[in-house]
Amino acid sequence: QVQLVESGGGLVQAGGSLRLSCAASGRTFSSYAMGWFRQAPGKEREFVAAIRWSGGTTYYAESVKGRFTISRDTAKNTGYLQMNSLKPEDTAVYYCAALDRAELFYSNYGRRGAYDYWGQGTQVTVSS
Repeated sequence: QVQLVESGGGLVQAGGSLRLSCAASGRTFSSYAMGWFRQAPGKEREFVAAIRWSGGTTYYAESVKGRFTISRDTAKNTGYLQMNSLKPEDTAVYYCAALDRAELFYSNYGRRGAYDYWGQGTQVTVSS
């Protein structure tokens, strides 16, 4: 079983940048894909971005497209979410997740139920 640990969250002004990391431990990351989700207070957890671990195919939510970039370093078993031009509405707890089942990725990358493992989350707060 893989453990996922997020880091890099914090407080930033609108227009600023943060880079989140998601380190996989317990075993070499062998899941098919990694995703990032976020949950704001009083709202449901929503999809942000996903990446196929081998090959690097990426997907983004419309709300972050052009501002956020998902990437991974396979040698370090670590995924990243570079967030630029941050807005107050990006404020949320950000979670990374691992998807094991390859057959689910391309049609379900944005669905929480497709992911098998989750990190504990890291808080991102964007002030106006």
